[in-house]
Amino acid sequence: MKITRLECWAHAMPLTEPYTIAYETIRHAVNVFLKVETDNGLAGWGCAAPDMAVTLETPEMVMTAFHDVIEPYLRGADPFHYARLLAELRKQLPYQPSALAMVDMMLFDLMAQKADEPLYKLLGGFRNCIATSITIGILPVAETVERAVGFARKGFKVIKLKGGNNVDEDVEKIARIREAVGNRLEIRFDANQGYTVAEAIAFIHRTEHYKVELLEQPTDKHNEELLKEVALNVSVPVMADESLMTLKDVFHLTSRGCIDMINIKLVKVGGIMEGLHINSVAKADNVEAMVGCMDESALGIAAGLHFALSRPNIAYADLDGHLDLLDDPFAGMVRLEEGVLYPSERAGLGVKG
Repeated sequence: MKITRLECWAHAMPLTEPYTIAYETIRHAVNVFLKVETDNGLAGWGCAAPDMAVTLETPEMVMTAFHDVIEPYLRGADPFHYARLLAELRKQLPYQPSALAMVDMMLFDLMAQKADEPLYKLLGGFRNCIATSITIGILPVAETVERAVGFARKGFKVIKLKGGNNVDEDVEKIARIREAVGNRLEIRFDANQGYTVAEAIAFIHRTEHYKVELLEQPTDKHNEELLKEVALNVSVPVMADESLMTLKDVFHLTSRGCIDMINIKLVKVGGIMEGLHINSVAKADNVEAMVGCMDESALGIAAGLHFALSRPNIAYADLDGHLDLLDDPFAGMVRLEEGVLYPSERAGLGVKG
């Protein structure tokens, strides 16, 4: 099987409404899509979700990488040489994880189509569905509680609450949500680097009664010692997100006892293959993994879902980045029922012909 044709384009998708996290407000998402064709009639698909604050890329940078590096290198290549192809592209694009993830998804999509199996089965097929959290951005207290109640009524079992700007207000939100929904919802809290060590510890001590499931990236991503200090002084698992970009990162975080969990985002680490390596390092240290996402088309969410379903160590999912996007060309690629995500059973990632 040989790649004969490649095309790539950027696509802007407005959000149904803006949302706020500790360091920015997001109003729209631009994804970059990749389509390749092969000499045996298959079409493979990939998706990049560049974000300067996270992946250090813009859509323009991804498009330049495609035209200057990816397209000329992959034309005529055999997708089953994926380890070599991805290793060579990583050398040429060392600081463009989202562009690499786009290529990685496409290669795995083609291989699974050739095998005539859904990708999650080709990767290991540990489970066939997984619950996802649904995110509530930084909002006033009353509106936050209203959103949580609404999600509980829709059948969601897990919410991820964004915060990190004001400890008192964050504690009040947790308390009010628990009063409103009881134990029907697990509550995960993501401070997006907004806390100091003292604030993070105080937040957990003050919310112990309300059973926060985990605390995600409470402190500055550039200083892993801060994460470690929090993890050693709180009673809930501490998860690394922005601190985890590479295989070396997960080795340092786990070997130094800095965290209890990791958040693997395919577009942040460079794709499925690198995600598998990162997850293996975490597993070796008994650190559980969650698969997260950016603001991604359902195509990118599908790749994350297939990856999440493939490994026993991946016990959590936060794959809701497609739900508020308008004009998503791949809407419907994954199925959501009462907070549980199901993949397409079509071959590969499941893009309809």
